[in-house]
Amino acid sequence: MYKKKSCKAAGQLLLLGIILVLSGCQKYLTVDPIDRLTGNNFYLSKADVEANFAFIYSKFFEKIRESWVLGATGEARSGEIRATVGSGDARTRPLRSANDMVEVLGTNNLMFAISFSRFEDYQLRKITDWRGYYEVIQSTNILISKLEEGIPGVEGADQVRYIAEAKFMRAFTYFWMVRIYGDVVYYTEPYYRDKLPRENMISVLNKCIADLAPHKELMPWTHSDPAQRGARPAKGAIIALLMHMNAWNASFDRANSQAYHTQVAALGKELVESNAHRLYPMTEESWALVSKGRTEESLFEFYRSVNYGDATLFSESWDRFDIRNHYTVWSHFLRWPYLFPRHDKSISPCYYVSEYMRSIYPEDESDLRRDLWFEDIDADDGRFAMKKFGLNVFASGNEQGYPDNTISIFRYADAILLHAESLAELGRDSEAIASLNLVRERSQASAFAGAGGTELKDFIYEERCRELIGEAHRYFDLIRTRRILSSQWTMRPMNLDEYNRGAWTWPLDQSARANNPNIVLNEYWITTGR
Repeated sequence: MYKKKSCKAAGQLLLLGIILVLSGCQKYLTVDPIDRLTGNNFYLSKADVEANFAFIYSKFFEKIRESWVLGATGEARSGEIRATVGSGDARTRPLRSANDMVEVLGTNNLMFAISFSRFEDYQLRKITDWRGYYEVIQSTNILISKLEEGIPGVEGADQVRYIAEAKFMRAFTYFWMVRIYGDVVYYTEPYYRDKLPRENMISVLNKCIADLAPHKELMPWTHSDPAQRGARPAKGAIIALLMHMNAWNASFDRANSQAYHTQVAALGKELVESNAHRLYPMTEESWALVSKGRTEESLFEFYRSVNYGDATLFSESWDRFDIRNHYTVWSHFLRWPYLFPRHDKSISPCYYVSEYMRSIYPEDESDLRRDLWFEDIDADDGRFAMKKFGLNVFASGNEQGYPDNTISIFRYADAILLHAESLAELGRDSEAIASLNLVRERSQASAFAGAGGTELKDFIYEERCRELIGEAHRYFDLIRTRRILSSQWTMRPMNLDEYNRGAWTWPLDQSARANNPNIVLNEYWITTGR
């Protein structure tokens, strides 16, 4: 995650944050007119623009850190995660009851998971509140408007790049919200007062695609400052986001699915042929670099580092569990010697069931990921460890703390496999196999040598499960590919009626209607899913 070292800019950032938060979306999409704001004072230089971006990134990161957002939305609902019996430090206390939170999520009983008092430390209700995301959108809208008007000292390539970056972050926030809530309110004006209804998510993403796509060619493949690699979007990040938005719409706008897949295929080809990114060797040393962040494999991430104080733990005890210390997916799948101290981190609080792990990492097939990323992979208890995220360990003895990893959003391997998926959907099997095997070759897994068609599509999906485990893609892939409808692919399938009525979404908090009666809450969660 991007950090700003200038004291002057930090001061401006703080004041800017207060102004934008108070004048933004705390009253849903009701924004004070410009003549009542002093925000113009904060758009006077390039440093002010940088301070704005620092605020925007930190605001989004704050939103995904306020609950177990990544795990609860992207991993646990598919039903393959279990809680370890007997785990119980402050990190894991809410997992110890018979109705363990991760297992309740795995039955899609979201209302119980949200409301049950034993799970309240996880703050799952905050996932249902979208206001923080709209504060990010409001901030990007204002920044884009100011950049287009002109800011002293920001011109030429800098102005173009900043506008593209702001539009990326706006589109990314809408994409993120669509995957959680379905239909959302879409607006791009800097100061907006109309009480808009929610807009069909297909339309929202198509508008995001149309808004962002022209800026792809205006962004560099890499930033001149290596410290910004991945932490600030470049051309590869824009391509990855465009690929994901098109791939999502391909599932829900089925009449036009071939057109969306054609776009994904073209974007993936451009990314691969650019040679701007690469897959790092599957060794402990190289993977530690990838999981730390800022590598050529990263397309977009929220960079964090103990060196910046990001890993500072909030105070907690047996009776007080602070989710901000444990918001990552992988926080629940590690134990000593990847966590310290040993006396209360001797077992992982959660594990993936062996039936699932054997299905994606067959024992009779070579795959370096199985060996490098896991210990006791089929233990079905707390001996399981996902050391994929345990290589950057800096704690020791009685020190507390998690490994020092980035929060990866889009990785090059993810984009390659999305490219392969769309090629397979278009019937371009030989090209799809070539992309698929790029990822498998890195892991020294055998090249795919099967037939095309359904067999190839299924194998590509499984490869995404193998490659992206623990990175909050699995549940969204189940939704996007409609495999959520089949027990072949998930331990918690849903039927077509549930799918069509939005059982895959999260409930939307009543506060969304507080100042906008045109907002309709998610139908499934106020009827069947209650």
